[in-house]
Amino acid sequence: MTAEARPSGAPRFHALKVADVRKETDEATSICFEVPADLANEYRFIQGQYLTLKAQINGEELRRPYSVCSGLDEGELRVAVKQLPGGRFSGYVNGEVAPGDVIDVMTPMGNFHVALEPSAARHYVGIAGGSGITPFMSIIKTVLAREPGAEFTLFYGNRGFDTIMFREALADLKDVYLGRLRVFHVLSDDIPELPLFGGLLDEAKIRDLSTHLIDVGSIDHFFICGPGPMMEAAKTVLKDLGVDDARVKLEVFGTPAPHAGALRSSEPQVIDGRSSDVTIVLNGNRTKISVPYEGVPVLDAALDRKLDLPFACKGGVCCTCKAKLVEGEVRMDINYGLEPDEIEAGYILTCQSHPLTETLVVDYDDR
Repeated sequence: MTAEARPSGAPRFHALKVADVRKETDEATSICFEVPADLANEYRFIQGQYLTLKAQINGEELRRPYSVCSGLDEGELRVAVKQLPGGRFSGYVNGEVAPGDVIDVMTPMGNFHVALEPSAARHYVGIAGGSGITPFMSIIKTVLAREPGAEFTLFYGNRGFDTIMFREALADLKDVYLGRLRVFHVLSDDIPELPLFGGLLDEAKIRDLSTHLIDVGSIDHFFICGPGPMMEAAKTVLKDLGVDDARVKLEVFGTPAPHAGALRSSEPQVIDGRSSDVTIVLNGNRTKISVPYEGVPVLDAALDRKLDLPFACKGGVCCTCKAKLVEGEVRMDINYGLEPDEIEAGYILTCQSHPLTETLVVDYDDR
């Protein structure tokens, strides 16, 4: 599956059959979906994108986004899910899902990638922690296959050797792409012989790795995905080393703590308890709803009206609810996911957006 000729417009769910279930570690499972021929175009993905899964679990509808771990040339659509303590959806995937089951799967989304350039000889660096490795599998497989001159260096942090997701797959990729793929495992519990590769991927460790193992100034693109503190540490180090933001791509999963770099578009305002007339554009249809200036965001108000809008985390992280603000102004509580140029272009996260004007037009088809 490739990214060419993908349909535009709002993402949508389709019921897909589980073709394969594979244990990646004792704590993680990957599942491969069977994509019917008539839906193949809808599920063409770009390396680094994610799928939102939806299921009824103990009588409640739950949605969770999971990164695709397949390369574009593997001919499969696969995601990996790590079991989280108390995680209802991750527990369902790791304990119950079997081949032949049917799961509602949203069409691919996400911006954790850069455009491929087959004639380029670029050097990429990935900084991953735990299950944050998942999108890197898609990126590494695709970039090294489709950019013959590319190199990729991966710093990957885990507790111990047995918790490394895709350990054998990474080793196999190193054999296939000799001299072009370097993988450095950093373990916090199973201390290796070389101190450089022991401990947490904190600011000091990332600085040591970046100054000893790569020439930061020569790296074309950095990718960062993992726990919030690790991502903040990596961002700090790269900024201190003079790496401009244009060379850094971030993929946030879960809901970070408030200090983890959320952007606020404006400060809260109290506006007399009034409501805004909001027009929702979805799949070519226009629906008008009333949304209070304060209280529920646009997404929740629309869901209360039974509109089937795309969403997943509702935490300002995944961008599944992204839409174009065609008319009016909003205040976003939190934004972890939108890039500055997307905000400049008028995109909003509807799960975080409150009206500031009497009318709004929010277009889910313009994505």
